[in-house]
Amino acid sequence: MSNRQQNQVEIPSSSMSQSPQERRRSLAIGLLRAREAVMSHFRPIIAAHDVTEQQWRVIRVLSEAGTLDASEVADKASILAPSLTRMIRSLEERGFITKHKDKADGRRVLLRITPAGQATVDEVMPESLKVYADIGARFGADRVEQLLDMLDELAALKLEGVPGGEE
Repeated sequence: MSNRQQNQVEIPSSSMSQSPQERRRSLAIGLLRAREAVMSHFRPIIAAHDVTEQQWRVIRVLSEAGTLDASEVADKASILAPSLTRMIRSLEERGFITKHKDKADGRRVLLRITPAGQATVDEVMPESLKVYADIGARFGADRVEQLLDMLDELAALKLEGVPGGEE
């Protein structure tokens, strides 16, 4: 078998009947690749402060928003509720957040960042802002803002659960 034959990729017959305009790049894969490219700059920063990506998102959300109920934190930090429940325990043990029941509705758990959690955010932010500045310089600050606006619009569509959606 020649090298050319060994390197050929088999294309599913359903793809062969599509015109080049009908074949689409994968939005999901493109978003994941972009996320990984961006996060590769931030992971070392938060790891140096002994915080996971998900923990960082929680304390950052609480730093920006103040007191929130757990479901709001899960939504704003893009974390599934069961993962957040485990994380709350860990962040509370580390002294980064406090939790208490809402006096008006005992079913709601309210979360708040502590001074220790805020200190971690304050330590990470200068390094984080340098990464944002570098991305803005390389990609274009206006393009970053446009991208963020478009991502917000896309997220607002709430496409989950739509039949025929792409993986």
